[in-house]
Amino acid sequence: MLGLPLSVRIYFATEPVDMRNGIDGLCALVKGTIEKDVYEGHLFVFVGKSKNRVKVLFWDHGGFVVYMKRLERGRFQMPKRDARRAHIVLEASELAMLLDGIDLSARRLSRWTPRGIDKRSEI
Repeated sequence: MLGLPLSVRIYFATEPVDMRNGIDGLCALVKGTIEKDVYEGHLFVFVGKSKNRVKVLFWDHGGFVVYMKRLERGRFQMPKRDARRAHIVLEASELAMLLDGIDLSARRLSRWTPRGIDKRSEI
């Protein structure tokens, strides 16, 4: 999943979800809660209430893919969340860290970006 093009966004749902949801249930959450189009090729990340399971949903060449990871020990470290928003946007490196169990609360150095380049921020 790493090495994603800049055009691919990673949307992390800020509220825990029922991990019994399959593709259809997760698609409904994307449409209703995150308010994005599931067919655009973006990744949608969901965490269960116990924080030991993560599901990633995305559309790939004519079908949906659900990637799931369950920790046998410990809990996923959640990124900082804004209670007023239904989702936050992650970078590919942050998703990799999340799935690897690394705490995302560490401060990232500010990055220089040339003018006119998408800074992967939500508009």
